[in-house]
Order: sequence, then C-alpha cells, then structure tokens
Amino acid sequence: MPAVPFDYHAPATLAEAVSLLGSLGEDAKPLAGGQSLLPLLTLRLVRPRAVVDLHRLDELRAVRRDGGTLEVGALVRHRALERGEGPLVLCPLLQEAAALIGNVRVRALGTIGGSLAHADPAAELPAAVRALDGTILVQGAAGARAIPAEEFFAGLLTTALRPDELLTAVRLPLPGPRTGHAVEEFSRRAGDFAIVAAFAVVQLDAAGRVAAARVALAGCGPTPRRLDAVERALVGLAPSEEEIRRVVAHRPLEIEPDSDVHASAAYRRHLAGVLTVRALARAAAGARAFGP
Repeated sequence: MPAVPFDYHAPATLAEAVSLLGSLGEDAKPLAGGQSLLPLLTLRLVRPRAVVDLHRLDELRAVRRDGGTLEVGALVRHRALERGEGPLVLCPLLQEAAALIGNVRVRALGTIGGSLAHADPAAELPAAVRALDGTILVQGAAGARAIPAEEFFAGLLTTALRPDELLTAVRLPLPGPRTGHAVEEFSRRAGDFAIVAAFAVVQLDAAGRVAAARVALAGCGPTPRRLDAVERALVGLAPSEEEIRRVVAHRPLEIEPDSDVHASAAYRRHLAGVLTVRALARAAAGARAFGP
C-alpha cells in the first residue's frame, strides 16, 4: 500500500530544519533513519502534509566527549553505537543495548534520535538512556532545551517534544571508576522488541559495596521505568546475587505492565523481577572486575 501524498523537504542546516518545522507545525514529520516513520507512512497510520528529511544535517552526527559527559548526535546510527565507534566506546551499556535492536539492516539505518523521539516503551535505547540518567537536547523556534530523560518520555509513543522542536542530541554522564553495566532482555525472537528488558548500572566503592545503582525496564508500562526503591535499597550492600535477589523480592517494582498477545501483565511482572536480578548481578560483577 503506498503512503498518502506528502510534500518532501531536505533542509541543509539545522536552522533551516527548525524553521521548516516551526512553519509546518503538526502537519510535518521529521525523517531520520526511517525505521519507524516509513512503516507508519506505508500503513497510513500517520498522514503528514510534509516530511522533513534530516539526512543532510551532518552536525547531528557528531559524538563529543566534554569532561565527564558524552554527547551523542541524534543522527548517530545504531550500528555505530553497537560497534562503540570513537568516543562511543566509553559507554558500554549503549553498545550492549544497540546490539539487541532489530537486525543488522535496521541497525545500519536507524538512529538514536529517531528511537528516542519515537518512544516505543519496548525499545532498548529509551530505557538505556533512562538507566544512564541521560538528558535529551532539543532545538526549536524558541531556542534550545535540555530535558532530563525522566521528563522526556511522557507516555505511549509520546514525548515532551513540541511540534516545532527537533531532537538534536543526547547527553550522557560517563561512568566512574568501578562501574559495571548489563542488559538482560527476553523477546520471542532475536531482534524483536523486548517483552521485558532490564538495563542496570552499578558503581562500587573501594570496599566493594554499592555506591550507586540504577536499573530501568522496557516493556513494563507506557514509558521506560526506573526502579527507585530497589536502587535505594542496594546502596551500601555487598552485591552478591543472593543479596540482590533478596532486595528485589522485598521491594515494590514501580511498573504498570499491560497484557497483550505476547504476554500477560502477570508474566511481564515476573520477568521484570527475574531480569532485574540478572542485570544487577552481572553489572556488579563487571564493576568488581575493575579491581580496587
């Protein structure tokens, strides 16, 4: 089925793209890698009056380290994340998460900005950015904004982006010493969206106890979810798998899973607990591997 007719624009600069979005408003859709938008257009689930193609905006492909942070441009491909190209090697959780996305053809075209802006609650990168305490950078007619990831994902396929704004980059704190990362995902087939996935970051102190822990879940509600109660309870503990399992079992999981054709809400809740323990235990093991 062909897409409905639309006007096509290919701006050469970020300023031109922002100006176009400002003038076209909700009648326009930005096109990055096309892995989400093109199927929606073909199925006529979205009917924009105009498509604004971003492929000429080389300024959105930059990856920069600035002190203790890493800034990843919105048009950086999943494949570059997976390979840890250049400074991306400093963020191993992104590498592990990106390797689970679709297949190699999808990863060769899909972009981090497109995935974050699409905001599928079962997608890997939104939950990874939540676990990393990322900040989403956007540009609009009124200027630039920096939106914490916890505020950016507003609901099912819904973000804090305004119609005239473009996601330009994501800023991520770089991991400190003795920090480990892990992703544990359950899906029907390799490359499918996660039924449930857990993304964990654990930092240990010099005594081998948890100095900080973060864990985010995909597939457990309309947005990526952080497990705040579990994170707080782990601080100060020696993170053996048995201790992590005890903490997870005795803390509420702040999730709202739905039932669908793939899994019941009860099954997703069970998976969330199992995968959270696995991810935290593997992240803690990775942190211990750094030594004192």
